[in-house]
Amino acid sequence: MFAKIDRPRSDASPGRNDAAAIEIEGLRVRYGGLVALDETALSIGAREFVSLLGPSGCGKTTLLKVIGGLIRPSQGTVRIHGGSVEEARRRRAFGFVFQDPTLLPWRNLSGNTKLLAEIIGGNALDLRRIAELTQLVGLKGFEGSYPSQLSGGMKQRAAIVRALAFDPQVLLMDEPFAALDALTRDRLGEVLLDVWRGEKPVVFVTHSIEEAAFLSDRVVVMTARPGRVLEEVPIDLPRPRTSELKETREFFEVTRHLRRLIDQAQRAAREEV
Repeated sequence: MFAKIDRPRSDASPGRNDAAAIEIEGLRVRYGGLVALDETALSIGAREFVSLLGPSGCGKTTLLKVIGGLIRPSQGTVRIHGGSVEEARRRRAFGFVFQDPTLLPWRNLSGNTKLLAEIIGGNALDLRRIAELTQLVGLKGFEGSYPSQLSGGMKQRAAIVRALAFDPQVLLMDEPFAALDALTRDRLGEVLLDVWRGEKPVVFVTHSIEEAAFLSDRVVVMTARPGRVLEEVPIDLPRPRTSELKETREFFEVTRHLRRLIDQAQRAAREEV
């Protein structure tokens, strides 16, 4: 059982009607002779959870890294809260969570969760916030444990706390649960929604149709390389979401539509070979 902390939440649900936090226009990314992304445009609301879904190699991670300033596009523009990616990086606007939690083995859990906030310094190091996040993800009592003493799911929860510890404006997640077993993966999805609570935009890369449908306000389905937006699918399912939602007909209909789109993208890729 994960601990939950009651916190105020805006009455307005996150969605596309919010002022755009991330705006992408005419994006193209080329690696030598290989075009990874082409003609990509996307707008993400200020409190919206958006998943990127598509065939392997379609450019999902590339798009995520362009948004976070880790890859420079060949052409096109990316705006973060109205400014450039470079400006966003200078003000530490991004929190990253990757598939590998990359915890420092010589730091205990508490030290790892505080790491980025300590590096940034000043008001970024909010010990009350870190303690609240640690409790919210179910790690209270393990603050003194080292990575070698933690399970894979516990390490990834620590990585989520580390990414959110300094209260970034945007959370970017690249298949953070892919290496975990199905049960842990499902439970961490619920934990992530508890932590997020519609307070900031999330861009989430996944290969799992069910995961994308469960977590997201909108799923962006991408074509095979070169990656383009095939369709943007709004997920009109009620929040808060629990595992019981996955047993409903509405959830089944959403995942069926997403699966058809993925099949369409994969067929198109085979036809081009």
